Amino acid sequence: MGDIIWYIVTAAAAALVAGVVLFIVGSKNGYNKRKREAESAIGSAEEEAKRIYNDAIKQSEAKRKEMLVEAKEEILKQKNDADREIKDRRREITNTENRIAKKEETLDRKIDAADKTNENLNKKLHEIEEQSENMKRALAEQREALERISGMTVDQAKSELLESLESELQHETAMKLDEYERRFKEGADEKAKDILSLAIQRCAADHVSEVTVSTVTLPNDEMKGRIIGREGRNIRTIETLTGVDLIIDDTPEAITLSSFDPVRREVARIAIEKLISDGRIHPTRIEETVEKARKEVDNSIRQAGERATFDTGVHGLNPELIKLLGRLKYRTSYGQNVLLHSIEVSLLSGILADELGADPAMARRAGLLHDIGKALTQEAEGSHIQLGVEVAKKYRENKDIIHAIEAHHGDVEPKTMIALIVQAADAISAARPGARRENLENYIKRLTKLEEITSEFEGVEKSFAIQAGREIRIIVKPDVISDDKMKIVAHDIVKRIESELEYPGQIKVNVIRESRAVDYAK
Repeated sequence: MGDIIWYIVTAAAAALVAGVVLFIVGSKNGYNKRKREAESAIGSAEEEAKRIYNDAIKQSEAKRKEMLVEAKEEILKQKNDADREIKDRRREITNTENRIAKKEETLDRKIDAADKTNENLNKKLHEIEEQSENMKRALAEQREALERISGMTVDQAKSELLESLESELQHETAMKLDEYERRFKEGADEKAKDILSLAIQRCAADHVSEVTVSTVTLPNDEMKGRIIGREGRNIRTIETLTGVDLIIDDTPEAITLSSFDPVRREVARIAIEKLISDGRIHPTRIEETVEKARKEVDNSIRQAGERATFDTGVHGLNPELIKLLGRLKYRTSYGQNVLLHSIEVSLLSGILADELGADPAMARRAGLLHDIGKALTQEAEGSHIQLGVEVAKKYRENKDIIHAIEAHHGDVEPKTMIALIVQAADAISAARPGARRENLENYIKRLTKLEEITSEFEGVEKSFAIQAGREIRIIVKPDVISDDKMKIVAHDIVKRIESELEYPGQIKVNVIRESRAVDYAK
């Protein structure tokens, strides 16, 4: 087995050696062959390179000649184009020079014509100056002749002419004033009457003016003694607790309550009526009854304020303002109940605001609060307007509401539509017939002042206040006041009355001028 293996290995080795020898011999023969082929190829490549080089030189020479020819042609073309453009430019320049030359000739002609015109104008100006001098001399001569004929100097003639012009101007002014007033009244009076009459008709406030009760009716005269009590202790207790003076006189079955504060009078009245009804009258019972009466009055005040806000449609008021409104139930002004007056002004203000396009809710609120200061007049210093403004500011009312309160009597100039509406509504409520009672002395003073104002005007002979001061008749001197000047005098008197006099409603100014000729037959 070992011999077989050795034989196989020996044979394989011999075969391998023989293969290597054959490979070496073959490689050498291939190398020689490839060398010959490579040498042959190199020779052919050199010849081909020489041929390609020669062809390239020939082609580049031909291309150079071709490009040189094209460049010469392009240069020649550009030269021809430049020559044409130069010729065109020269032609344009020539034409422009010709036009300029023509314009210069035309301008020269115009300058010559202007020089001639200027010369002619100077001549005419000289002639006009000479004519002006001649006219001045003629006017001076004419003026001298007119002065000799008329017997008046120039200043006198001017004065007479100015007087004539002033008279004519006064006449035209009176006519224009009359025309403007007529036109204004035709529109304004009709519109104002419509708005005010509508507001008054729609206002549903109670127009009855309440009077504060100051008398308590007794069932019999024996009750007077019981109210006075032993040694006057009952009456002293009532007066001390209520702050009201009880006047027990000879009036049968009646007791008079006297106090400047209507709320205290009301508390005293209710307390006394309860004591009379109960029959038990002694200091302890009086104290209990007065306290109950005070609570009833406070409750009545609150209810009156709430009812006023409900009737007028004013919401969101501070509770303290509502209480102050209720206190106005026991306040009167010239006999007119202030709470009813405030409700009336509120409703009128809302209607007027609707008609004029303003805010009706704010107008009603301002109208309801415009006299709120009267609820504090006896408790604090200052006018009811000042107090009302302070209260409104304290409870943070709208600035337009505060301004309306401040301006409703003209203490300040109204600056808003709401203030004007409240002022008008307040005047309507106060001026309607039967709304207020006027003091006789103030009434007489107003009539006297009215006659004094009209009598101070120049040319007024007499004046008479009639119709309870709602009309003033003025007799003027016919030689001082002309027909045209009557209208101006009436207008001036109206403005004076409006600025110096306070009055309800309106006053008619009637100016009368008449000429009388008196003679006697003898």
